[in-house]
Amino acid sequence: MTNALPPPQTISAECVESFTDEADIHALAEAATAAILDGGGFGWVKAPKRETMEQYMRGVPLVPERELIVGRMDGIVYGAAQLQKPSRNNEAQSHSVHLMHHFVAPYARGHGLARVILRKAEDRARALGFRVLNLDVRETQKGAISLYESEGFIRWGTHPAYAWVKGHAIAGHFYYKSLK
Repeated sequence: MTNALPPPQTISAECVESFTDEADIHALAEAATAAILDGGGFGWVKAPKRETMEQYMRGVPLVPERELIVGRMDGIVYGAAQLQKPSRNNEAQSHSVHLMHHFVAPYARGHGLARVILRKAEDRARALGFRVLNLDVRETQKGAISLYESEGFIRWGTHPAYAWVKGHAIAGHFYYKSLK
């Protein structure tokens, strides 16, 4: 897919603890919806209503076990990822964190934003003291798979019925990366 945006002057990613700008919520919800409609995962198969998506995004930074990382090009949010920390009672897996809902709007792809978001997520995971970053992805997400493998993630398994999309089982791949 060709991107629809001109090359940006700046690309960045940051952790968000709360939203202070309504434009960021609207842009994030729009980007997530576009990614869902493009088949980009995010758990949803059908895009929810805008209000539902905005409410969901507002709530992510409020969840103690979640870290939200947003990606910007020229100051506008076009993508994000979340780190899911283990529950407090899970001492055996307290060394690892899970990357989830990593996406970039289809019209903003091709500029390296997904990689910038991923690296920021890795840096944040290290800063929080985690030693391993886990993730899983549908087999249909070829671009994401290529990115993860190029960044040193190791595929350790495949689930043949990982997701159910449009009446068909879709396999999913599981990856990890040592952060030490």
